[in-house]
Amino acid sequence: MSSVLGVVLPIFGLILAGYLCRRTGRLGETAAAELNRFVVWLCLPALLFRTTATARWEEIWHPGFIAAVTLPTLLLFAVTVGYRLRGRRRLVDASIDGLGAAYANTGYVGIPLSLLVLGEAGLAPALIATLIVVCVLFAIAVVCIEVGLQDEPSFVQALGKVFKALARNPLVVSPLVGALWALGGAPLDGPFDDFLRLLGDATTPCALVSLGLFLAQKQSGSAEGAWGLVGLKLLVHPLITWVLAFHVFALPPLWAKSALLMSALPTGTGPYMLAEFYGREAAVVSRTVLLSTLGSVVTLSLCLYWL
Repeated sequence: MSSVLGVVLPIFGLILAGYLCRRTGRLGETAAAELNRFVVWLCLPALLFRTTATARWEEIWHPGFIAAVTLPTLLLFAVTVGYRLRGRRRLVDASIDGLGAAYANTGYVGIPLSLLVLGEAGLAPALIATLIVVCVLFAIAVVCIEVGLQDEPSFVQALGKVFKALARNPLVVSPLVGALWALGGAPLDGPFDDFLRLLGDATTPCALVSLGLFLAQKQSGSAEGAWGLVGLKLLVHPLITWVLAFHVFALPPLWAKSALLMSALPTGTGPYMLAEFYGREAAVVSRTVLLSTLGSVVTLSLCLYWL
């Protein structure tokens, strides 16, 4: 319990800092949106580029682990999107809800927790899980959102608009350019690497402060549905992963434990950042991030006790 609290409490501290700054007037009404733009246009692209540019194939190619992490993540995303669409929610908002159910906070909670529990050996699977969540899941969600934003009567015209929008989207372009850099074999070091690292390191704290700023504002939308997303993230996600990691793929103990820990993590700030960036109603995802982080103190502690 103490190790989980040691990782999770700083998250609440950053959210609280943003909340208090807004409530006391230290930061204005537009601070949440502007800080989020800073994250989306500078910090997160730097993190995505650096992560993919420095990834080595031999380090990340573990098929069983990749399958055990990817399959339940994409399944929860797809099921949530489909269910929300049946409830007459637009594809844009349904995709953001899907992220709320599947987007694990692997970077800020998962990596330090893996190091605490599994030691240095736990870093490799945590980094692979981060690549899957941040690059694969995030990219799929952005594509769905861009498709949902198009209202062209012609399919070809709509498709053209989607590709143009994706080509201008820093969250799609940055990991692709990073992958090309990695394929080129050029080293990433010196001042340029330091620049990217500094920007990338600012992603999570800025996003969490922005979330606190948003929570301090008067909410215009309904947060109904947040508990369902929290249940999917903290209960269903680890249950499916446990079956796959320990029974279907029979992963080695270290990799199976890491897969379970990564799936039991709370929802990260990615869904909230996209909701703000695209100007969508963010009440549901902001509550999901907050409630899942609170609930993960219990669920992660149970996972650690069982492991």
